[in-house]
Amino acid sequence: MFVDQAFIRVRAGKGGDGAVSFHREKYVAAGGPDGGDGGRGGNVIFVADTNKTTLVEFKYKTKYIAPDGEPGRGKQCSGKAAEDLIVRVPLGTLVREKESGRLLADLSDDQPVVIARGGRGGWGNQHFATATRQIPRFAKPGLPGEEWDLKLELKLLADVGLVGFPNVGKSTLISVVSAAKPKIANYHFTTLTPVLGVVRVDAEKSFVMADIPGLIEGASEGVGLGHAFLRHVERCRLMVHVVDVSGSEGRDPLEDFELINRELKRFSEDLAQRPMLVAANKCDIAGEEQVRAFCDEMQRRGYQVFEISAATRKGVDALINAVSAALDELPPVVRYDPEPLPVEEILPGDSRQFEITRGDDGIYYIKADWMPRILASVNMDDYESLQYLQRTLFNTGIIARLEEMGIQENDTVDIDGFEFDYLR
Repeated sequence: MFVDQAFIRVRAGKGGDGAVSFHREKYVAAGGPDGGDGGRGGNVIFVADTNKTTLVEFKYKTKYIAPDGEPGRGKQCSGKAAEDLIVRVPLGTLVREKESGRLLADLSDDQPVVIARGGRGGWGNQHFATATRQIPRFAKPGLPGEEWDLKLELKLLADVGLVGFPNVGKSTLISVVSAAKPKIANYHFTTLTPVLGVVRVDAEKSFVMADIPGLIEGASEGVGLGHAFLRHVERCRLMVHVVDVSGSEGRDPLEDFELINRELKRFSEDLAQRPMLVAANKCDIAGEEQVRAFCDEMQRRGYQVFEISAATRKGVDALINAVSAALDELPPVVRYDPEPLPVEEILPGDSRQFEITRGDDGIYYIKADWMPRILASVNMDDYESLQYLQRTLFNTGIIARLEEMGIQENDTVDIDGFEFDYLR
């Protein structure tokens, strides 16, 4: 079964809780705090797998939950970080946030992508000892991991897309130029799913061709099978428009050509501007004048047209060589850049309430219900991620409030257990 869309929920692991523990040793009456930190929760990582061709498994398993980090222990022993959860998807899968449609990742190569980050482990009580608080009987809980409702969308990675009306010979063409063996029969919609084939030009050169199920008028609006599979030609660098030049089913080849191009344009303006070659198929059963009239009109419109017969391979080699030459001049397969998450989307609605207090130890403590989610998304070892945290503090008014309270340079600020020195 070919499935190219699925909806799932992923949740990264919670960080382990910090431990409350005190050093115990013979002849040591008052050992200090030695509670260890909790371990990091597991990430949810997506990896493209070239052995997968469909999202069908995500129709049956829709929840993916990474394990939690281990809690800290005494004697300054930190909890073990949880193992990451690896989710394998077909090459070319787009991962979007379900509600907003925001693109999180484009799995178009073998690089793994962290979709949901595990929560940081909580600090043990060893971190909270001060000159005035020598016996801290508290520790920090681990932060929750990120959680997303996702839409998975498969857009095939192909250099060339075959488009055209049903039964014009696309499946026959891909079967004679590659090792792909699609079902071929003399009726409409024989091809029910996209078919990929690797076309070898010579020993060192090849390209991927996709046979897209036949389009009909209204495909861009969901008529027939076209609406379901037009997305698979969006990445193609080059289009090959296959036309039944013989008009064997009583249709006008030129009208067919115009209708399909119209549907491509309705679906995507960018797709309509993609380079296109025209394959005038079934020329072996068409009249010479019929073929010449169609080819002349295509050339007049600026298209490179090839007279072929996929069934007998007549003219097929010339078409493949032209496709290969055109691909050499075109940019690589389209890949989409992830969209960053604005601060406004992280904060729930207009709830940006926070409370700042100054403790007896001189530390400024910031409390906010939405802050754990912010901290969970920040990598403290990454400069850009820390800049994002700084922008959040500015945009929510926290920095302004600290300055109103008289904070000075190098004063300590505590945000849910994460401490840093204030710098102007």
